[in-house]
Amino acid sequence: MDYKEQTLKELKEKSEAVASKKVLVGIDGFVDKIVHPVDKRSGPGDQFTAIPTIAEFAARIASAAGKSANIELAPMVEKLGGNGPIMANAQLAHGLKVRYLGALGKEIVHPVFQEFAEKTAAVSITDPGVTLAAEFNDGKILLGSMASLDEIDYARIVEVMGEDELVRVFSEADEIAMVNWTMIPYLTQVFRDFITKLLPRLPENPERIFFFDLADPEKRSASDLREVLELFSEFEAFGKVILGLNYREAEQVDKLLDFSPLEKNPENLQTVAARIRDKLKLDTVVIHPVECAACATAAGTAFVHGPLCEKPKITTGAGDHFNSGFVTGRLLGLSPEASLNLAVATSGFYVRTAVSPSIDDLENFIATGW
Repeated sequence: MDYKEQTLKELKEKSEAVASKKVLVGIDGFVDKIVHPVDKRSGPGDQFTAIPTIAEFAARIASAAGKSANIELAPMVEKLGGNGPIMANAQLAHGLKVRYLGALGKEIVHPVFQEFAEKTAAVSITDPGVTLAAEFNDGKILLGSMASLDEIDYARIVEVMGEDELVRVFSEADEIAMVNWTMIPYLTQVFRDFITKLLPRLPENPERIFFFDLADPEKRSASDLREVLELFSEFEAFGKVILGLNYREAEQVDKLLDFSPLEKNPENLQTVAARIRDKLKLDTVVIHPVECAACATAAGTAFVHGPLCEKPKITTGAGDHFNSGFVTGRLLGLSPEASLNLAVATSGFYVRTAVSPSIDDLENFIATGW
């Protein structure tokens, strides 16, 4: 039985439990304005050819040095964004009971989050950031404005949610996902406050899942990154920690932990996941390049190939959908291999359709192959 057949078998046995699982996701919020940089325009509206690659975009910018340049960013869509809201939306589509805590609007919820906020009984901490997501065939460049996220700290969370409600929601959650550490300056301290002030008040639940995603920490200092990585292990006293890393993040963390770089291949990806997991003393580390994924758990390592899409309909949010699929799989008690397969299928379905898939969608997608 190959891993796709195994995934379908495990889903058939365990997917009914999805409706009983409660999750809390946070903690950012962005208004995403997805744009395509214009190469040549032949008329109004969508009558243009886009700059296809990041390298060509970089060359266009470089050619303006000492001169100037006017590069049009053609708007494609304005939608809810941020690692937290996109992951939460994906888990909603899976059928989980989702609460959201994050930056959706200070006085009133921003219109792009209105429906999402109602579905998740969201508690908003402050105004969202704004991201211009320039998409290319080989990746994306995110240009962000996020000063409002400086207001996210533990005192503000308690102020807007109430301490008793905060304890109740955390107590009931089978999964607590806190993502986009990079963009939130005081999030490390928020995590410390969770550990010292909040988590000791929760009932014991060794199966509780904590999920963390760094969200491209290149702009943060090595000392800041090392501090938060070491902090993650302290959450293990209250449940099981999953650390999600894309390939670039995995390389950065691996180097920070003083490991020698390895060529990218299935065996080495598993090695990197395992040694990061061992060094940080975490339950699980999962790494997701674009075309595949690997993870390390107490049971060992696993690897799957993914449904690579040559011409994706959307790429912004693909990693958050991967995270949703993997954590949902582990929440349902799927094996590491099946959880990886659910993750790459969730991401693969999303980039092809720009729609967050249900469990039924994923079963059909996996069954029909790629």
